[in-house]
Amino acid sequence: MKDIVEIFHRSRVLWIGSVLFLSACSTVVTQQDGPPPHSVDVSSIGNAKPKFEARSRYGNPESYVVGNRRYYTMESSQGYVDEGVASWYGSKFHGRRTSSGEIYNMYGMTAAHKSLPLPTYVEVTNLDNGQKIVVKVNDRGPFVDGRLIDLSYVAAAKLGITQHGTGRVKVRAIDVKQGAPAVTKAEAVSSRVYLQVGAFSQQYNAEKLQDSLTEKRFANVHIHESNGTGSSLYRVRIGPVDDEALLKLAAKVRPYIGHEPHVVVD
Repeated sequence: MKDIVEIFHRSRVLWIGSVLFLSACSTVVTQQDGPPPHSVDVSSIGNAKPKFEARSRYGNPESYVVGNRRYYTMESSQGYVDEGVASWYGSKFHGRRTSSGEIYNMYGMTAAHKSLPLPTYVEVTNLDNGQKIVVKVNDRGPFVDGRLIDLSYVAAAKLGITQHGTGRVKVRAIDVKQGAPAVTKAEAVSSRVYLQVGAFSQQYNAEKLQDSLTEKRFANVHIHESNGTGSSLYRVRIGPVDDEALLKLAAKVRPYIGHEPHVVVD
């Protein structure tokens, strides 16, 4: 029996058992891809933390077909190193399923690859500026000739390639041995999203904004203090916020702060 292929997102595929089901043709998505609707402080987002994980039940067929071309899944990522072009994907696919079955989060440190086993942790180096990141490969793609890896928006931003759309990279698989120490409870907590509505050098001004927004019935308004070179900065944030509520909350708070809030992920 011929394999039946389901093209997910930008020709991404989801393997269900041993058969892929065709459905994307009946659901045409016309939305343009792009960055998040609000600025994101990518410096607050850390690398993915490599750990041993069993191979995903989905997304690891022996082979699959996209666009009349057959791709083969590697049996192991051990020793994998390659150089090529990285691209990125963002808001169009945010909240949708990846080929591994996980939900795509453009604020997460993840990536798509055509042949690496899912999941695989890889180090990606920008060959033009030397920046390095670690991401979890949990998706299939990019299905464009000459592209090696597709990064989440935040991963691409940390690497410095979002402005040009693509960049020359080196990809090296990280060898995560079975039985490696488990991540700590703190590391295991999912990333949380906040709206940052102000940043002040004086705590009094931060507290004044916090009180004002609380009086206007904004919930979970808090102050995050960070210490720089000999001085403190007091950031006023709302959250954590569900992804679905970000746009509504940003629009609601904007008139009270007089500027565009931006997204922070912890």
